[in-house]
Amino acid sequence: MGSVVVLYTWMVRGHLHPMAQLADRLAGHGVPITMAIADVPSSSDSHQTVARLSATYPSVSFHLLQPTTARSGDKADPDADPFITLIADLRATNPALLAFVRSLPSVKALVLDFFCGCALDAAAELGLPAYLFFTSGASPLAAYLHIPVMRSDVSFGDMGRSLLHFPGVHPVPASDLPEVLLGPHNEQYKATIDLFEQLPRAKGVLANTFEWLEPRAVRAIEEGSPRPGGEPVPRLFCVGPLVGEERGGDGNAKAKHECLTWLDARPARSVVFLCFGSASSVPAGQLREIAVGLERSGHAFLWAVRAPVAPDADSTKRFEGRGEAALEALLPDGFLDRTRGRGLVVPTWAPQVEVLRHPATGAFVTHCGWNSTLEAVTAGVPMVCWPMYAEQRLNKVFVAEGMKLGVVMEGYDEAMVKAEEVEAKVRLVMESQQGKELRDRVAVAKDEAAAALETAGSSKAALVDFIIDMEISTRQ
Repeated sequence: MGSVVVLYTWMVRGHLHPMAQLADRLAGHGVPITMAIADVPSSSDSHQTVARLSATYPSVSFHLLQPTTARSGDKADPDADPFITLIADLRATNPALLAFVRSLPSVKALVLDFFCGCALDAAAELGLPAYLFFTSGASPLAAYLHIPVMRSDVSFGDMGRSLLHFPGVHPVPASDLPEVLLGPHNEQYKATIDLFEQLPRAKGVLANTFEWLEPRAVRAIEEGSPRPGGEPVPRLFCVGPLVGEERGGDGNAKAKHECLTWLDARPARSVVFLCFGSASSVPAGQLREIAVGLERSGHAFLWAVRAPVAPDADSTKRFEGRGEAALEALLPDGFLDRTRGRGLVVPTWAPQVEVLRHPATGAFVTHCGWNSTLEAVTAGVPMVCWPMYAEQRLNKVFVAEGMKLGVVMEGYDEAMVKAEEVEAKVRLVMESQQGKELRDRVAVAKDEAAAALETAGSSKAALVDFIIDMEISTRQ
């Protein structure tokens, strides 16, 4: 076996699974791959997760790494910022990564998740070329490359909805930046800017996108526009869309979920699918507004409802299993009976990729996480964009304004989206001429996504270019 390429990520679904897909594709090109996973945030089922990945991707070797500064015997600081704790835990895993890489006979290169960028120091110590894997698209990447060179005396949080102009990116209202950039220039803000500053240190960046979807942003990065004045911009490899099959809690991909059987009996493109990701928490009051809007719309729907997280709960609870939602208590009285047959509400998990690819699915109400966005694009399903946290508001701008593959659920940035807005946007996508135009555009995007992965496609070529780039870097 030749020199191994080590991919390094952390224990969060939205980062773990795209990198596993990348590992599998590299292995398909004959590249020996080992995937190291930081047990951050630590979970009691981390070993089971790794075992499921090993069974799903037999051509990839998986290894779980523990942070060196184990805090199992320490009491967690209830006032500690979760984001700062996350970055500290990832940095504390560097020694384990170093030891693991040194234990391997021969390593060609490291590919690090964007949030694991602190491991660039480990790569430098090992004398290995290091690349970053960016689980989002080229548009946020262009913005993140540019933000550190913008004027530092201006607070984004004071700019309201004033438009920001990043090279190659559709104008973005300042208030649609990630929340961490809207507050004071505190430790959390500095840690985020540090992540952005690490991007140019990488030998290259692999992004989970394809050139056709974001041509302006790709071109801007390739031309170095986000870093004016000749500052370095890493080489970009657009290797997406990296979209995999879903598996339930037991990892069983063969058992057909009840919602798919329900969809089988529905006409083509007749069902609205609502799902807000594995880490979002929708308050009970908002769930009731959604229910009223869906009922009034008259359209069939499939809705994955997760139990809300308490308002005062630690934000890391987003990533933990919450069990099944108590639907009768959360939804309006009689809602389930009145919509029986027309609608199906699933407590917690639904096989999103399979639902989106089902012929009966006609629209997707989504939080605009990038994985969900790509899953909708590759399935050819138009989106109703309802961003909730992190970079999702940025994605909303890119999807609705730049790509024109969705519409915005107005009120996403207020305390409550009203039932009237839910009804209106469902009707718009499912009934109107604008909805038809959305479906036509996203159908083209679906075909382009498939073409990018074909033998002569842009993403296939980018993956080969990356492999060649690693070979050249190893010889230098």
